[in-house]
This record gives sequence, C-alpha cells and structure tokens, in this order.
Amino acid sequence: MTTYQEEETAQGQAGGTDAAAERLMGILNDGSAAVLISLGHQTGLFDTLAALPPATSLQIADAAGLNERYVREWLGGMVTTGIVQYHPAAASYALDRAYVQSMTGTGVDNLARTLTFVTLMGEVAGKVAARFRTGGGLQYEEYPGFVQIQAADSASVHDFSLVDVILPLSGRVEGLRTGIRVADIGCGAGHAVNLMAQAFPASTFVGFDFLAEAVATGRAEAERLGLRNVRFEQRDVAALDLRGEFDLVTVFDAVHDQAHPATVLRNIRQALKPGGTFLMVDIKASSNLEDNVGLPWAAFLYAISTTHCMSVSLAQDGDGLGTVWGVQLAEAMLHDAGFREVRILDLPEDPFNAYFVASL
Repeated sequence: MTTYQEEETAQGQAGGTDAAAERLMGILNDGSAAVLISLGHQTGLFDTLAALPPATSLQIADAAGLNERYVREWLGGMVTTGIVQYHPAAASYALDRAYVQSMTGTGVDNLARTLTFVTLMGEVAGKVAARFRTGGGLQYEEYPGFVQIQAADSASVHDFSLVDVILPLSGRVEGLRTGIRVADIGCGAGHAVNLMAQAFPASTFVGFDFLAEAVATGRAEAERLGLRNVRFEQRDVAALDLRGEFDLVTVFDAVHDQAHPATVLRNIRQALKPGGTFLMVDIKASSNLEDNVGLPWAAFLYAISTTHCMSVSLAQDGDGLGTVWGVQLAEAMLHDAGFREVRILDLPEDPFNAYFVASL
C-alpha cells in the first residue's frame, strides 16, 4: 500500500523530471535559434531586413542577393523566435525594431556577430569530443574563420573606445603623443595596434602573434592605411627574449589561451623599460566556479574555453589555463611575474572584460 508521503515524493520527482525536460527543450530551441541568428549575421540578412519595409521572402532575398528558398526557410525560423514578425495576409516579414540595435551594424551592440562563435564551436565539437578521450587539443588552423570572427568582435570594441577610453587607463597617453615604443602581444589580425599607430604617429608599434595568417592580415591593413610606424612579427611570445625595449605593452584577450601564460607574463615584464606599463585586457569572471553561476554569459565562457581557448593551449603541450581563469588568478600571476602594482578596472561599455594596469 502506498502512503501519502510516498505519493507526494513520486509526484515531486515527476514534476522535477518534467521541469528538467522542459529546460532541455528550451536549451535545444535557443541553441537552434543561435544558429539561425549566426546565419543571419553571416549573410547580412539582419541589415537587409532593417533597411526594408515589410517585404516578402522574394523581395528580401533579392535585396540581399541570396537564394529565396533558403531565405524563406530561415525567415520561418526567425518568426518562431519572435525576432522577425510575419504578416500572413501579405506574406511579408519585418525585423522587430526592438532588435535592430542588437543585431545590425558593426558597433559594439551587435550581439548577432558574437553568436557566430556558436556555429564555430559546432564545427569543431566532434574533434574536441575526441580530445576528451585522448587529451591534447586542437591546433589554431583547425578553427575555420576564427581569426576573422575574433577580429570583427574585437574591432567593435576597439573602434568605439580603444584610443579615447581604453588607452587612457594606462596613463601613457601623453607619452604616446610625444613618442614612445609600444608592443602588442598576441595581436591577432592587428587592428588594435594599427588603430594605435594611426592615432599616435610619433610613437612606434610592433605586433607579435603566433599565427602567420594574423600577422599577414595586420600587415595588409597597415599598408592600406599607409602606416610607417608599425610592424608585425610572427613569433611565439613564450620565447620572446627582449629586455627593456618598450615603454608600454598591451595584450587584448590573449593571455589566457597562451601555452605558457606565466612565461609570457614574465617575458612582458622583462621587455618593459624601467617605469614601463603593461595594459592587459582579459575576461571578466571569477577564478571561483561558484561565483560565476549567476554570470549571464557564464555558459558561453566555459563553452568557448572548452572548445577553443583551453584546447589550443593544450595542443601546444601548454598549461590549458582556459578562458575563465578569473581576475583573482590573473592578479596573482601578474604579481608572480614581477609586477609590483596591479590595478583592476572596469569599463561600462565592455562588461565582458576586466582591465589590468600593471607597473614595475
């Protein structure tokens, strides 16, 4: 005979099971929406929709220069997300105006661009799953288009605030105007160092990166801009052996995926002149998992770490520090590298990152 308490427990378990299934179904649906949003950004469909009045799938496809059948199916999915509105009588579609700022343009507010990381993670998920069994990681060249995606995402912040907001945190703006030597470590496609070189022609700049593709992209942009005060070198910064050469060293979201980040930080300290400054930008999160549970984008940080940042470090027999190394560990490692003073700053326009200003 079943007691009331047993029945209540069974009902509670059933309710919990139903809630868990509902939660997973929501994740499935939202993950699928993320893929659709990524496709919309990559094909320019959100910008096309924002520029059009309510239009049919054929009109939208023609305006975007795309295949109508694919556009129509994509529009159907976007209608179910509530982001695109559908008017059956006219068979017309329109982007909900509330989403225009967050899904169009090249500015910092365009989150559709950031969602392209979801499709990138999907492309490598099978390879990463294999590394769960074998260990090691994936090489940089196994991430198709990563340099371009990362460059576009970073450029949205740097174009908006690098010269006027971020660099002043270093306290070296006057020196930049009169002429100092600057290095950007892990420069990626080089857009940040080119922006600095363009803004401060009296100073000289060098960008170091591990990837030939990134260095070539930076050089090409510098040539287009006619810059003569910047150069790029393909180099493993873990083997960087420069002493007292730079007044300012910058690193933008690149320390955590280095093979040997502690070595890189020590090399940066040695490369600075006496009185030099190190400006490091990296992910704003805690080193303690329990503190990250309430972070709105925490799952994304751990996912991109598992599928990219930690993996590329392990592929080089590295430490696998990971994206979510956290501000506490970052500060401790800066001190261990020989920096005496470390300030940690925030910028309201960049909630994803913490800004570290370290001096000798």
